[in-house]
Amino acid sequence: MREVSFIKQNKEKWLSFEKAIFNNDFKDPDELASQYIHLINDLAYAQTFYPKSRVIDYLNQLASKAFQKIYKTKRENTNRFVAFWKTEVPLICYQYRKFIYIAFIIFFAFTFIGAISAANDGEFVRSILGDDYVNMSLENIEKGDPVAVYKSGSNWGSFIGITINNLRVGIIAFILGAFGGLGTLYIMFNNCIMLGSFQYFFYEKGVFWESVRGIWIHGSMEIFAIVIECAAGLILGASILFPGTHSRYVSFKQGAKTGVKILISTFPFTFSAGFLEGFITRYSNIMPHWLSVGIILITLAIISYYYLVYPFKVQKEITKTPILSPKII
Repeated sequence: MREVSFIKQNKEKWLSFEKAIFNNDFKDPDELASQYIHLINDLAYAQTFYPKSRVIDYLNQLASKAFQKIYKTKRENTNRFVAFWKTEVPLICYQYRKFIYIAFIIFFAFTFIGAISAANDGEFVRSILGDDYVNMSLENIEKGDPVAVYKSGSNWGSFIGITINNLRVGIIAFILGAFGGLGTLYIMFNNCIMLGSFQYFFYEKGVFWESVRGIWIHGSMEIFAIVIECAAGLILGASILFPGTHSRYVSFKQGAKTGVKILISTFPFTFSAGFLEGFITRYSNIMPHWLSVGIILITLAIISYYYLVYPFKVQKEITKTPILSPKII
């Protein structure tokens, strides 16, 4: 069958199923199970005969939404809390993976701009970080401890203060996505320009490696989490700008719900980053190189796996999972 005929033959069925999924409009769980099986069969057919077709992405997204509905209350007595991070969030990340990729592209672009600006303007770092911070950093470099700023304050005080600030930044980045995503881009621009110029400052002073060993012990999770939170803000903005087949209000509600789930999923990583910054980073200059590098690589691997690799595994599993007596909420 030609692809055009395949789409024409099934289009109304898919749109009807999508509408029912979105509005939770199923009278009988068996009806949802039956339609889900048909959808998976269509997806398998498309993957076999039209491997480069965009219809595969559409059916994948629809299958993910259906899977979330079917298994949302399945075995409710197990652990809804665990299911949220184990299944629901990864499926959302798979469905909206393009927004995550875009957020990372923007992050690297803005950070590069910050570094280039610092390299070409001797006063740029001071204009971004402030004279007091730059002077303090210069004094620390002269004393042989470039990241001594992380030793100020108590362990618990630093942990709590840093964590609250990072949560605030992430929440604001998401909420400002309501302005068509422009507010989120503004938050990304400010933070990335600061990061790029900050790292170049240490490079220029010949202590780049020492700064990396200190900053990125907590920065791997902290910065990665902020990028994911900005991706959630971009999803919120896109739901307003590009409502698709839904009304703008309905699309916004869906985008807000999806974005909040992604935002919440970053909180454990933000808390972990705060803990590392409050209790571990302060010892970066005296710990063995292998230990600081190991912490950086392990934390980066954990959060990268969860948001960039694990969603593909969960999505792959749902296309092979049989549907048995689902429950709908």
